[in-house]
Amino acid sequence: MEKYSISLNKFISDSGYCSRREADRLIEQGRVILNNETAQLGNRYTEGDTVEVDGSYITAPKKEKMVYMAFNKPVGITCTTDENIKGNIISFINYPRRIFPIGRLDKDSEGLIFLTNDGDIVNKILRAGNEHEKEYIVRVDKPFDDGFLYKMSTGVPMLGTVTKPCKIHRMGKQVFKITLTEGLNRQIRRMCEHFGMTVESLKRVRIMNIKLDAIPLGKWRYLSEPEIKEIQSMVSDSTKTKEASVKPAVFKKNSKGEYRKK
Repeated sequence: MEKYSISLNKFISDSGYCSRREADRLIEQGRVILNNETAQLGNRYTEGDTVEVDGSYITAPKKEKMVYMAFNKPVGITCTTDENIKGNIISFINYPRRIFPIGRLDKDSEGLIFLTNDGDIVNKILRAGNEHEKEYIVRVDKPFDDGFLYKMSTGVPMLGTVTKPCKIHRMGKQVFKITLTEGLNRQIRRMCEHFGMTVESLKRVRIMNIKLDAIPLGKWRYLSEPEIKEIQSMVSDSTKTKEASVKPAVFKKNSKGEYRKK
């Protein structure tokens, strides 16, 4: 009988050690040993193999209950699983089982972030081109006009690319709400800097179907079964192919003051 076999990064992820993306990074850094040899990207785990990460053995995953939580991250907390870094999110939450954050939220930002031990859902949510919405409330250092909102909504050049079109509307003279479907490094801050604005505060208030709502700063709650099922449904057809480009779009301001694609 042929032995059970899966990709090595999935085996590590399923064990709850880290996300699949993080497992790839560990393999690239030569920190993963498969059957007493340094593992390579693309290796597979077969039943009976031995796997070590940084000298610790990784065992086959047990059928444990998956953990899904929503956390209201304070400013100053870093979204890393490296517990040697001061102010890391894992030590701050101090959950009794190994979990890891889905994506990142800048150390200087606050608000909603998911944590889980489900490696599969991590990759589906993070995968490029899925159009999963993330909503932020942003305060900048000076008043802005509607031209600024329009230009932000239609795409801003940064990091060698142009940001995808997004929804944005005014909440005050120096405050706006913006909804993104991508997560470039320090994206909102860089977009504002392009127009001579400095972000004074940034709070993520929604990811997909989950709102920050009444979660106190520095606290977390479990996602409900209906919330988890809805997320799983939303990512069920996630693709592995990154969108090559953004199609040209025409925008119009609606009755709510949001710029949306026509």
